Amino acid sequence: MQCDYLIVGSGLYGATFAYFAKKAGKKCLVIEKRSEVGGNVFCQNIEGINVHKYGAHIFHTSNKKVWDFVNSFVEFNRYTNSPVANFHGKLFNLPFNMNTFYQMWGVTTPDEAKAKIEEQKKSSGITEPKNLEEQAISLVGRDIYETLVKEYTEKQWGRKCTELPAFIIKRLPVRFTFDNNYFNDSFQGIPIGGYNKLIEGLLSGIEVKTETDFFSDRKYFENLAEKIVFTGKIDEFFDYKFGKLEYRTVRFETEILETQNFQGNAVVNYTGSDVPYTRIIEHKHFETENPNYENAKTVISKEFSTEWKDGMESFYPVNDEKNAALFEKYNELSKSAKNVIFGGRLAEYKYYDMDDVIEKVIKDVEQNKLF
Repeated sequence: MQCDYLIVGSGLYGATFAYFAKKAGKKCLVIEKRSEVGGNVFCQNIEGINVHKYGAHIFHTSNKKVWDFVNSFVEFNRYTNSPVANFHGKLFNLPFNMNTFYQMWGVTTPDEAKAKIEEQKKSSGITEPKNLEEQAISLVGRDIYETLVKEYTEKQWGRKCTELPAFIIKRLPVRFTFDNNYFNDSFQGIPIGGYNKLIEGLLSGIEVKTETDFFSDRKYFENLAEKIVFTGKIDEFFDYKFGKLEYRTVRFETEILETQNFQGNAVVNYTGSDVPYTRIIEHKHFETENPNYENAKTVISKEFSTEWKDGMESFYPVNDEKNAALFEKYNELSKSAKNVIFGGRLAEYKYYDMDDVIEKVIKDVEQNKLF
């Protein structure tokens, strides 16, 4: 055996695990099939702008231990996520708040907004929401559902809102204040200089091999270490024994534009079905302190959500009963793999915020579950 841990994947779970393993005196090798490290938080420098290559990543947490931990590697700025929604050229503030309700109905007080939502909920006859559509109407009324939720969500998931579980929409904040801050967490921001600095800090002093696919020579890699930390797709690890789990993937069209400021905001959602992409990210607005912020060029990325097929990147687990049941079979099988630790979004078939991934590793370390 050449090392204590072979870590398959250099995303946040793999990199954080490697950091704590090294700190515990363990020898690690990290292998990454992409040409760059960092998983989906990798940033590509284009025109001096840190471009979130695999989609916008905004770090937010209420866990001070996690916040202090990431800031020990790189200082975070005070970026506040305040997306804007564009529906047929009309703009609305997100998340749903008094600005949104004013823009939609002209109401100016929380009581007026609540009365409007209650009126629309009652007229829909919904008592116990059974799906995403009913849950959304219960939360914000039919007008906002049809303008800002329905078509956007169906683009994002490729499924009717009536076919999606109610809990997906429960994550969205609804506020009766004039507060455009998307997150309720105590801390949020973007690493100054990009996420690569965080990953580099976590992997400092650890051997990393890029463009190295675990499945290209599985037996060889399995014999390299006492234990494997696997952050890839759990169904692939078990050779799709029970069938393939389903995912949504995202295709990005990134452009350099000859303008200093394209849309005035980092994130603009396009909620109508007439626009093929779900949103446009203008990356420079994540880091206004960047010396290149005032440059005459900007970089935007249009995001297109599609159904996953073989060979595509796997982004979001499909949260339905069929896939939940299939994952449970793989999860049970994983318990018999004594020398393998499964962690992260793909290995646990679970949507993770970045802070949750880091918090999980920290907790497992503190409870002596890992080393």
